[in-house]
Amino acid sequence: MTARLADIAAQAGVSEATVSRVLNGKPGVAAGTRESVLAALDVLGYERPVRLRQRSAGLVGLITPELENPIFPALAQVIGQALTRQGYTPVLATQTPGGSTEDELTEMLVDRGVAGIIFVSGLHADTSADMGRYDQLRGQGVPFVLVDGFSPKVRAPFISPDDRAAMVLAVTHLASLGHTRIGLALGPKRFVPVVRKIEGFQRGMAEQLGLSAEESEQLIQHSLYTLEGGQAAASALIDRGCTAVVCASDMMALGAIRAARQRGLAVPRDISVVGFDDSPLIAFTDPPLTTIRKPVQSMGQAAVRALLEEIGGTPAPHSEFVFLPELVVRGSTASVPGGRGSVQKRDRTGEDRPSG
Repeated sequence: MTARLADIAAQAGVSEATVSRVLNGKPGVAAGTRESVLAALDVLGYERPVRLRQRSAGLVGLITPELENPIFPALAQVIGQALTRQGYTPVLATQTPGGSTEDELTEMLVDRGVAGIIFVSGLHADTSADMGRYDQLRGQGVPFVLVDGFSPKVRAPFISPDDRAAMVLAVTHLASLGHTRIGLALGPKRFVPVVRKIEGFQRGMAEQLGLSAEESEQLIQHSLYTLEGGQAAASALIDRGCTAVVCASDMMALGAIRAARQRGLAVPRDISVVGFDDSPLIAFTDPPLTTIRKPVQSMGQAAVRALLEEIGGTPAPHSEFVFLPELVVRGSTASVPGGRGSVQKRDRTGEDRPSG
């Protein structure tokens, strides 16, 4: 093994330590140096390790956290169609509870020689996760793009909706209907989109209603991104006197509607509900859901363009591409029950005052 390392190092004009890093898929090796080592393997007749063999020109991996939330199949469809138009075949890999992890799915795709990978709402969105896994993937020479979530520790293109702007849109809409007790139902605190939604919500509450960050904090409830999670979070917010609830997903919003109905409340007569995503079929719920439309088409196409540039050797800037969401007003929001028709703002004395 040592003799082989020495031969490869001499042929490539690099150190044995560098050869070892390339063969083991470790980060910290320049792309040109990596190619020199792989070329030396070929010249000397050594077989490349499975993970370092030529990338398949036709396959691109797409890893999603689940498919129960309809926004993920919708995004997968946009990405799949865009890849197919460019001559690539998407390979969909989905995490399931108790099943394969993101790392296991990544390893499986790399072993099959995919040309690149698109991660949707993966560990890159989790502030508590180790971002070293993405450095290792880059060290193996696999191009990738990350959707929904951002980490300055990872050198890659990121594709995200503007979560802060989305919450400002929702709060502004509800405040215009006279709501002053607006709650926010969203997922665990450790996720980047959650942090950003909280920042946008607090900004909207400050601009529209004059609430401090501490005051709006009392109107935030963390739960799970599921129907049951939305139901639990909305129940807690209704107990705090909220007449409107903004949810971080359409699935949570459907749970919020269920929570209201279990208490004998009507949506939107007694309580207004706003979702997030504008998932397929959500316009046909009862009532049709007012929601923030995630720009799925633009985001999916941008993710594919960025990945193909990475694969082609002309990488896009390793920064975040942020896409503006859109408020879609339907039947789940209405004026505050028995309330005043104009937005109420609080002046510095804490008294309510009409907005201008």
